[in-house]
Amino acid sequence: MAKDDNTPFAIRRYDAETLREALRKMYLIRFFEEGAEDSYTRGLIHGTMHLSIGQEASAVASCLPLTDDDKITSTHRGHGHCIGKGAEVGRMFAEFFGKEEGYCHGRGGSMHIADVTKGNLGANGIVGGGIPIAVGAALTAKQLGTGAVTICFFGDGANNEGAFHEALNIAAVWKLPVVFVCENNKYGMSTSTERSTAVKDIAQRAAAYSMPGVTVDGNDFSAVAEAVQEAVDRARRGEGPSLVENLTYRWRGHSKSDRNRYRTKDEIDSWIARDPILRFREELAAHGVLDASGADAIEAEARREVEDGIAFAKGGTDPTIADVTKYVYAEARS
Repeated sequence: MAKDDNTPFAIRRYDAETLREALRKMYLIRFFEEGAEDSYTRGLIHGTMHLSIGQEASAVASCLPLTDDDKITSTHRGHGHCIGKGAEVGRMFAEFFGKEEGYCHGRGGSMHIADVTKGNLGANGIVGGGIPIAVGAALTAKQLGTGAVTICFFGDGANNEGAFHEALNIAAVWKLPVVFVCENNKYGMSTSTERSTAVKDIAQRAAAYSMPGVTVDGNDFSAVAEAVQEAVDRARRGEGPSLVENLTYRWRGHSKSDRNRYRTKDEIDSWIARDPILRFREELAAHGVLDASGADAIEAEARREVEDGIAFAKGGTDPTIADVTKYVYAEARS
């Protein structure tokens, strides 16, 4: 199909192979989290986890402009960011299962997966904890002249933390190559943004720090891709930071202990009807990127990859008591 000005940004910007891979990653995130949830229910995973089912477009589209040299910082709801930045689901499951084959040798679990080889500086269990780290990574890139950009993922709850305001201010003062991506899923734990945040759109807060701010439909892959691509390009030109707000929704509760008493079934169902994966799949089909059988094959491949990843984790190596303190801190480089 011919491309014109009415063609969605992602279709115009990226080739078919890249778009198919993006759909595969979105399915991979969905099936990974469903597999993690099932493993938790079966007692194979302990502790808790925070699922991002329903937010897949935000993670994958935001990571699309990045290379392995670019960095991300993530959140407690960060599985999608890991996969968007190229993580292997087998090693992620191994981390969940507390195995040595995990990204952090099983020491980090769900909330602390990192892979510096892919530029993933790690998730963070502290609300807003990754925001100053992202600014530090961006400062490093600017001082060393590497040309790398850092994307900082955070949720709507973090926009009322002091670290958010301090980090945006200094990033703007120093014109650092960082893109702040707020995944606004409407609730910080059980508190809605309407009750917690004075401004209607979190992106409005960019004006206080003299940077561009834009709010987009976070379940529209192309809308996210366009907003983040523009912000990344601006950062690479040395023009400083931007704030992108992706309006999205988590289908599950805040964590496994959430009883979901603060929102209605009708609200949840209305967002499920806006499934970002189905929307992107239909968009690709409408523009001739792939047909139904091709999309089905991608979906089946992602499902198999997750099944294989769980099997890999189940067969992983348990850490020994003697090594319990190893890998807690960064290893010294030779």
